[in-house]
Amino acid sequence: MRIRMAFAAATIGLFASTASFAAYNPVPAGDLQFAQCLIYSSKVYQGGTDASPIAGQDKQTAWCTCMWNETPEDFKGDLAKFSETPQGAAMNKTCEKYADWE
Repeated sequence: MRIRMAFAAATIGLFASTASFAAYNPVPAGDLQFAQCLIYSSKVYQGGTDASPIAGQDKQTAWCTCMWNETPEDFKGDLAKFSETPQGAAMNKTCEKYADWE
């Protein structure tokens, strides 16, 4: 009985964590920080134009959308460069999984 309950809890947790990925806010059209992220990531990383698991988004768009949403609202820096810092490493891992860009 306990094994079934643990399995059920783990399954619910998995679906809840997957569902949270779909909850990102869309980036406003013309957002310069997002555009900068797309430009930088397309020059530095490979495979960004491959399809992501997010409908209608390639991997770099999904990754930049995640980075844009995961940083605090008052963050004014370069999203892609921030992902390469020790402070941005955990966020980068989250966004790489979101975009399936590992």
